Order: sequence, then C-alpha cells, then structure tokens
Amino acid sequence: MNWAAGLPVCIETYMANIKRNFFYNSLLTVANYLFPLIVYPYVSRVLGVTNIGICNYVDSIVHWFILFSMMGMSTLGNREMAAAGADRARRSKAFSELIVLNLVTTLLAALMLVVAMYAIPALAVYRSLLWVGVVKLMANFLCIEWFYVGTENFRYITTRSILVKTLYVAAVFVFVRKAEDYPLYYLLSVLMIAVNALINIVYSRKTVSFSLKGITPLSYLKPFLMLGLYMLLTSMYVTLNVTYLGAVSSPEQVGYYSTASKLYGIVISFFSAFTGVMMPRMSSLLSENREEEFRQMIGKTFNILLTFAIPLVIYATVLAPEIVRIFAGEGYEGAYIPARIIMPLILVVGLEQVFVIQILMPGRQDKAVFINSCAGALIGVGLNILLVSRLLAVGTAIAWLSAELTVLVFAIYFSSRKMQVSFPWQLFLRLVAVYLPALAGILLLYLLIPAFWWRLGAITLFTGVYTGVYVLFIQKNEIVWSLIPFWKR
Repeated sequence: MNWAAGLPVCIETYMANIKRNFFYNSLLTVANYLFPLIVYPYVSRVLGVTNIGICNYVDSIVHWFILFSMMGMSTLGNREMAAAGADRARRSKAFSELIVLNLVTTLLAALMLVVAMYAIPALAVYRSLLWVGVVKLMANFLCIEWFYVGTENFRYITTRSILVKTLYVAAVFVFVRKAEDYPLYYLLSVLMIAVNALINIVYSRKTVSFSLKGITPLSYLKPFLMLGLYMLLTSMYVTLNVTYLGAVSSPEQVGYYSTASKLYGIVISFFSAFTGVMMPRMSSLLSENREEEFRQMIGKTFNILLTFAIPLVIYATVLAPEIVRIFAGEGYEGAYIPARIIMPLILVVGLEQVFVIQILMPGRQDKAVFINSCAGALIGVGLNILLVSRLLAVGTAIAWLSAELTVLVFAIYFSSRKMQVSFPWQLFLRLVAVYLPALAGILLLYLLIPAFWWRLGAITLFTGVYTGVYVLFIQKNEIVWSLIPFWKR
C-alpha cells in the first residue's frame, strides 16, 4: 500500500520534519535512560541506601508541589506555541501570558512548600534539602521546555539536554565521594535543572519576546486548570497505585510490580517520543483549518502504531518471564504475571496517546480530556481498593490496565463525537488477522524449545522476520521504506 501516493507535497515535507524530530526525541529518550544507568550504580554505593532514600523522599515531596505549580502548562504551552506558528507577535503575546500565569502558580506553590517545611514537624529534619527543593521548583518553571516542543526545536532540546547531563554526570563523579555528600548530590541534581533553565531563557530571546503590555493571562486559566487536573487525576492510577500497593502489602510486591511496569515504560517511551513530536504539528494544522491534512496525518499514525504495536504486544506478553529474568535477574518470579497483564498497555496507551494527545488536546477538547481522566481515576482507584489487598501486584496490574482501557474508550467516544475521528476498526481487524498466525508460531516455538536462550532467540528472529516481511513486502509501507538508508522511491 503506497501511503504517499496522491498526498500533497506539504504532507511529505511534514513527514520528513517529523522523522527528523522523532529521531532527536528518541535520542533524548535513550539519553534519559542511559545517564541514570551511569550515575545511579555509583551514587547508590557511595551514599548508601539510607541517604539515597532521604534524597528520593524529599524529591517526591517537591514533585507534588511542582505538579501543582505547573498544572497543565506543558500541554497548554506546547499547544499555544504550535498554534502561533511563525507569527512572532502572536507567539510572544501567548508566551508572555503563559509565563505570567505560571509565575503566579509557581510562587503560590513555593509559598505552600515553605509553609509545609515549618508547619509539619516531620519535615523539619529535611528543611535544608527542602530549601534546595524550592530552587528546583522555581528552576522547573523557568525551563520553559513547552516553548521549544511547541516550536518543534527538538534538535536544540536534545543537544542541550545531553550536554548538560554529561556535565552533571562528571560533577557527580568528581564531587560526590562519601556518604555525607548526599546534600551535595541532591544540589547537583537541582543545579542541572537550573542550568537548563538559564540556557533556555537566554536562547528563547532569539525567537520570542516577553512583554507585559496588553496581555491577558487569565484567558488561559481555565485550560491551565483543566489540563492540570488531567495530570493530577492521571497520577492517581499511574503513580499512586504503587503507594497503595506498598501500604497494603510488602516491599517485595512493590518490587515485582515496579519491575513489570519499568519494562513496559521503556517500550512505550519511544512511542511517547513520537506523540510528543506530532502534537505541535497537529495543533498547527488545526489552527490553520487544514483539517484534511490533519486527518491524513492521523491515518499515518494509526497505521504505524497498529502495524508494530500488535506484534510487539504478542511478543512481549508471551516472553514476559524471559524479559523479566534478563532485566531483573533471578528472584523476580512474582513479576511474571503482572508483566503479562501490563504488556498490552503498549497498544492501549499507544492508542490512548493518539486520541488524547494528537486529536483531543490539539482540538482544544479540554473538557473531554478531563472527563477521560476522571473516569480512569475512578476505575483505577476503585479496583485498587477492591483487588490489591487480595491479589497484590497482580491486582495493581489489573487496576492499571482497566483504568487505561477506560480512558481509551472515553477518548474514542469523544474523538468521534467532537472531532469526527473514529477508531480505525477495519485496519485494526485486518492487522489482527495478519498477526494471528504469528501468535500461533510464537506459542509453538515457546512450547517446543525448552532452552532459555534458544527459545528467546528463535522467537525474536521469527517475530522480526514475520513483521518485516509483512510490512515491507506485503503491506509495502512507504513510511517504513523511507527510513531505510539508500532506498529511493
């Protein structure tokens, strides 16, 4: 199937830009996983478990105040910068209004954090670190990462982030030398954010101007709060489920669930990199009333996601025990079933991100997004209460999957009703039929090959060849072909 045939030239230009931006965003995603893998084994041994725990505990407190200070700024700012396009005057006005609004909420959050530091006795012992946390809260506000995502400057984001992270890693190895250096370790982590913020603010002056003249920041208050509530509600079934599991069970169960969810997180992060690139493009197309091009881009996204997510879910679900064993080692057998329950989220959350991040949010359907998150939070919290005390990590996994499925169903409904974009059932069912023989082949190899590495290798090779042959020679996916070096249409 030739997806490029008959499309306007501008669509092909968009896809070239998207592929470039996706490359930079994927590179940044890899770096965000790589740098902690370099630093954490070192600091965990130097600082010890207690001091690492103190830093993480303090940071978790600061995180919630940051969540309240930023609310929906990352999504709102991204969307508004994309909608402004190349119009510097319009972009500068929106930028100034968003900065002023975010400054007010950040100052309020900082004030609440300071009050908590002195009003809650249990926090008194961490007061010096919490003051560093106040700096982090303010620096996070000044990072204005949403501005660079909205203007699609992914090359700058990636280059700056990798350079600053490299300096941070070097500083940790040079200055953090003994257990008592844990305040310095936390300070260095915060300084990394502050340096990013300083560079971002200085660099932004090339493409945007800040002015208080004629601005109306309160015009953004409603979407700022609505999108922020979406973030808060989402955290109730993505983040707080771990807290609840730990409260009603044991650290071992939290370890099983966390291991399973980390495996899923690594895979989904690459599709998140793609949706992060696509959102400003979608906002730009809608702001210019180019709805036909918008729908064509959505069609391409569905095609890429379903083509690769379905075989990936099959592969990861069947081989979940083997993947856990490679990733975590022996002693994590309790993560096998939770991992198999969580792996379908690769497809569920992938589709959810298309409907929410690429359709509803660019379409300014903030109320619909809020209702989605309310429904997901209700199902997630309810099932956690009902299942986790009996099923432990398995119950948490079921609750998470159910919450995300709920959000997806609501998102499909609102996208169809508000934006006239329906779920591609025909494409989905065709691809399910295509990959059913692959599922049968994978299960057969799984049963016939007892040796761990031979089984893993055979199934990996079979899945890769089956998917590759279908995509390249049967589906003849033009987007995938264009990513192959030296291939010309």
